[in-house]
Amino acid sequence: MKIIKNPPFEEWEKLTLRAADNTHNIDKEVMEIIKQVRRCGDNALITYSEKFDRVALDSLFVEKEYLWSSKESVPGELREAISVAASNLEKFHRAQLPAEIDLVTYPGVRCLRRSFPIEKVGLYIPGGGAPLFSTVLMLLIPAQIAGCKEITLFTPPNADGTINPIIAYTASLLGVEKIVKVGGAQAIAAMAYGTDSIGKVDKIFGPGNQYVTTAKQIVSKDVAIDMPAGPSELMVIADSTAVPKYIAADLLSQAEHGIDSQVVLLTQDSNLLSKVLEELERQKEALPRRREIDSSLSQSFAILFDRADYMVGFANCYAPEHLIIATERPWELSKEIRAAGSIFIGNYSPESAGDYTSGTNHTLPTNGWAKSISGLGVESFMHQITYQELTKEGFKNLGQTISVMAKHESLQAHKNAVDIRLKDLNN
Repeated sequence: MKIIKNPPFEEWEKLTLRAADNTHNIDKEVMEIIKQVRRCGDNALITYSEKFDRVALDSLFVEKEYLWSSKESVPGELREAISVAASNLEKFHRAQLPAEIDLVTYPGVRCLRRSFPIEKVGLYIPGGGAPLFSTVLMLLIPAQIAGCKEITLFTPPNADGTINPIIAYTASLLGVEKIVKVGGAQAIAAMAYGTDSIGKVDKIFGPGNQYVTTAKQIVSKDVAIDMPAGPSELMVIADSTAVPKYIAADLLSQAEHGIDSQVVLLTQDSNLLSKVLEELERQKEALPRRREIDSSLSQSFAILFDRADYMVGFANCYAPEHLIIATERPWELSKEIRAAGSIFIGNYSPESAGDYTSGTNHTLPTNGWAKSISGLGVESFMHQITYQELTKEGFKNLGQTISVMAKHESLQAHKNAVDIRLKDLNN
């Protein structure tokens, strides 16, 4: 982990650059996969499952019997944990349902804004070495609260043609039975364009590897996606009141996500920094995902600033996916943060809490997108329609204003649509 002391402002932008994205190297391959799925439909999905997942699928859909029996493969303590997490997520996300806006903007002029669920959504749940069953909760719960009518899960198959039983159990617990056991870029293509047995969706959600990410970017020309995705990242702002072993544990928890993840520590306390570095070396020895951790730490850094406002300024410049504030007055400092996916306050709010059970969503913008994009919520699964009604009186009150503006934009037909009504009303 690189140590940097008081970098000048002109170097900040360079320091915020994430590891180079090499997805362009697989663009051609992904585009060919998408092309074949569009052309051959289900047959292409079966072929790619044999090629990439080494499994011959008899059916693309998970059997209901497997969903019902999946509970037997999930330990009781995990079932209880999933239940608690689901309850917290449901509470926080239900509070996000948008209220209708209905008001008079001008005498006789009424404007409304109403929200509607996106009808058909596709949810991608990564499998592989770290099956993200928590992502089932993070995507399904807000989709259901929003009222989406058709929800289809996609997740890679195991070698025996089944899917991860914990993913199956979590989905069935929430009442979802439509699960396609297809992963990778081919799953994204199936969501975007449909196949013989799979319907096209209106919006795609969920994280994934570089193939999935690249596929989402390519199909976004034809179907909506949740957000630009990238490697996971965590920033910690800490002072002398922080606990070094907690900070080290948090940095490692994010570093283990993948070889291209990045973690950053900002502090004014050189003694704290030294202790955190010692803890990093000590704790990582007992962790299994050493390859991912070592690679991540090699492209991560800590900055020793001499001013607290510089830490805030750099954090806003970096716009981290996750930000832990472990300082004496963390809420006060948090008010100055304008760009972060999700903020964790104090020594006892690890990033892991947001990943699983606190109630907030763990699907968050990365790579600096937190400056302009929010994390996933109920409104991500909705769209809005605005309405306006002008009474005769309202139109008379506002008509001339509209006419003048249309005239000065040289849009004569716009002006005429107003003037012809004004003439009738005046007569």
